[in-house]
Amino acid sequence: MKKFIQFQLSLMMFLEFFIWGGWFVTMGSYLPNTLNTTGAESGMAYSTQSWGAIIAPFIIGLIADRFFNAERILGVLHLIGALLMYQMANATDFSAFYPYVLGYMIAYMPTLALVNSVSFNQMNDPAKQFSFVRVFGTIGWIVAGLLISYAFHWDSEEGVASGMLKNTFLMTAIASAVLGIFSFTLPKTPPKVSKEQKITISDILGLDAIKLLKDRNFLIFFISSILICIPLAFYYQQANNFLTEIKISEPTGKMTIGQISEVLFMLLLPFFFKKFGFKKTILVGMLAWGIRYLLFAYGDSGELAFMLIVGIALHGICYDFFFVSGQIYTDSKAGEKFKSAAQGLITLATYGLGMLVGFYVAGKITDANLISEGQHNWNSIWIFPAVFAAAVMILFAIFFKNEKIEYKDS
Repeated sequence: MKKFIQFQLSLMMFLEFFIWGGWFVTMGSYLPNTLNTTGAESGMAYSTQSWGAIIAPFIIGLIADRFFNAERILGVLHLIGALLMYQMANATDFSAFYPYVLGYMIAYMPTLALVNSVSFNQMNDPAKQFSFVRVFGTIGWIVAGLLISYAFHWDSEEGVASGMLKNTFLMTAIASAVLGIFSFTLPKTPPKVSKEQKITISDILGLDAIKLLKDRNFLIFFISSILICIPLAFYYQQANNFLTEIKISEPTGKMTIGQISEVLFMLLLPFFFKKFGFKKTILVGMLAWGIRYLLFAYGDSGELAFMLIVGIALHGICYDFFFVSGQIYTDSKAGEKFKSAAQGLITLATYGLGMLVGFYVAGKITDANLISEGQHNWNSIWIFPAVFAAAVMILFAIFFKNEKIEYKDS
């Protein structure tokens, strides 16, 4: 792969995740403080990610893989996203905001697969080359958080009170427009499937992999993956609002510690996987979820603020040890014939069904613990996902029979 192409792909990844990190993290603080939403309404806004994940395979399977170059669809979707993001910034109430965020996520979620397609199409050894390109996506997410907290101070107490988080949507709209235009300069990635070739809904949703559920171990893993996404949704939806409400300074910047941790633990994962195996690795990931929420439940903005920082830093273990390990396990169980279908099925189950339920539950639990306007009983809110994650961990430990899975570290 030529250095210039590697630079193009790295910049594409940087912008792709700069965009996501630039508004998705702080929306949990923006909605209640600027648009006066309830927890349930915030849950609705965040659940648009799940609807986008459910609809994305149809956009990719029916359009991107058959009729148009991936880089062109990527460009069009981000230009549409820029317009929708601008409308979100100017919405004055939730009823006006929601249609735009729903439309935006339907446009954005397919781009996650498209940037991968564009990248893989240019690589002669993706196993070795992709990580060096993808890491710029994580850097983009981190940079967005650092800018919001330390350069612009939009998430400061004064900034939140004066509605400055609106600027996160405007910043993202600009970045989306830049990536939309830039996408048309990316290397050509033609359709993978001929227009005449028949494609079924079963192909698109990965339903061919359902037969894997006959395997008892895979069924336990599949159910556990859906269930663990319920406590996961609490973090995405409420962590920034929680830190803002209890008056932690630069909350968005501090949350980037989670992405830094993600990079570090990704490097440690091959060692841990080989030494301890799949079951222990994934149990550590589940345990980390429970510990994180207990730290959130009993930490504060004073002397116990370190507990919150540790909780954020656990993100690498939470995400990598469960989700990345799960992808490796799924790949090994599926075999060559069902690899793509199996990964599609797991994605649909987790980011689609699991997170959809999780965002709904998180909104309801948050509303149930509203003490007064702008004040919540966060201890009770965080105890729920802590207990839930612990229950999933115990069920997985009991019913999942240990099996040897090879980690192919190329």
